[in-house]
Amino acid sequence: MIVLALAGKPNAGKSTFFKAATLADIEIADYPFTTIEPNRGVAYVRSECPCQDRDTRCGNSHCQEGKRYIPIELIDVAGLVPNAHMGRGLGNKFLDDLMNSDAIINIIDFSGGTNEEGEKIENLEYDPLNEVVFIREEIDLWLAGVIRRNWGSVERFSRGPNFNMEKSIASVLSGLGIKSRDILSCLRKIEYPPMPSEWEDSDYEQLARLLRKISKPSIVVANKIDVAPEENIERLGDMGEEISVVAAQYELILRKGNERGIIRYDPGDNTFDVIKELTEEQEVGLNKIENVMKEYGGTGVQNSLNRAVYEMMGMITVFPVENESHWVDGKGNKLPDAYLMPSGSTPRDLAYEVHTDIGEGYLYAIDARSNRRISEEYGLKEGDVIKIVSTAK
Repeated sequence: MIVLALAGKPNAGKSTFFKAATLADIEIADYPFTTIEPNRGVAYVRSECPCQDRDTRCGNSHCQEGKRYIPIELIDVAGLVPNAHMGRGLGNKFLDDLMNSDAIINIIDFSGGTNEEGEKIENLEYDPLNEVVFIREEIDLWLAGVIRRNWGSVERFSRGPNFNMEKSIASVLSGLGIKSRDILSCLRKIEYPPMPSEWEDSDYEQLARLLRKISKPSIVVANKIDVAPEENIERLGDMGEEISVVAAQYELILRKGNERGIIRYDPGDNTFDVIKELTEEQEVGLNKIENVMKEYGGTGVQNSLNRAVYEMMGMITVFPVENESHWVDGKGNKLPDAYLMPSGSTPRDLAYEVHTDIGEGYLYAIDARSNRRISEEYGLKEGDVIKIVSTAK
């Protein structure tokens, strides 16, 4: 299962985002370090279900009228403060937890209502754009420190026969949750001294920055947009990159309202339906939420998860079936499974994802939409419905 980590300074709204996305029962408070041990929960990315191309909906529990929700794991780790890479605050623990993810959602308090330490301030004068650079810099410097501390092993390898710099560095860093192929890719894109004994701090930092970009893709979330001052909103274009605008507190209210049968709301929708008589307070609150949703196309929580997985990680959703005509498994369940696969995956890759035995016994695959056999080199696309033919049962 894909793992996304929520990064950010204390009190940026990470725990609210986490609870809104997972409905997990966790503590939320407006003081730093509410989260100490990482919270883990199941969230979902949203895709179009292929059942929309059939006469009837699939009836899968993860499909809501053609909106397919695919489970991922979400981690809410402790907040990050300046100089966390040197162990300040819960820094080392935070960064250790962060490396166990596939991608990072960098949540910033766009209201400007908390300073760099995550402490509440009254005048909203703190510049939230500082947090974008600050989070990445802390991760980069921490990772450079890890490389530096383990560099003695690389130097020892260099004194042995058949020394290979790339393989030696990959073996030393593989314990960080970074794939060897990503490490090798980074080393081939930078210039560095030929011998480990010649490396300096700038070399470690150069490698760390590229490793973070390749192995831990990230998206920036401007949270608390519902209470952000107008001057902050006007500066969204100054980010210099794509950014997701989010009102996590509003998403949590909608999810809870849907759970209690007050409203009908599917995560990721830009509107909701009231299905129960409201109190005056509820009506005022929901009107505020509705106005924000109209302005920004929703609360932004689901959009952030989707962008992290589909845009930053480059994943696609593929639906394996056993019967290519009716799109069902052996028990008659229509479109029973949805797999998140890297873009460019092949039918054989899908076979291995379903089960190792099916991958090893792979014979060929059928595109269930056209009912035609596809080549082993076929690049799977978003929404493909595929039957795998294998010697394995």
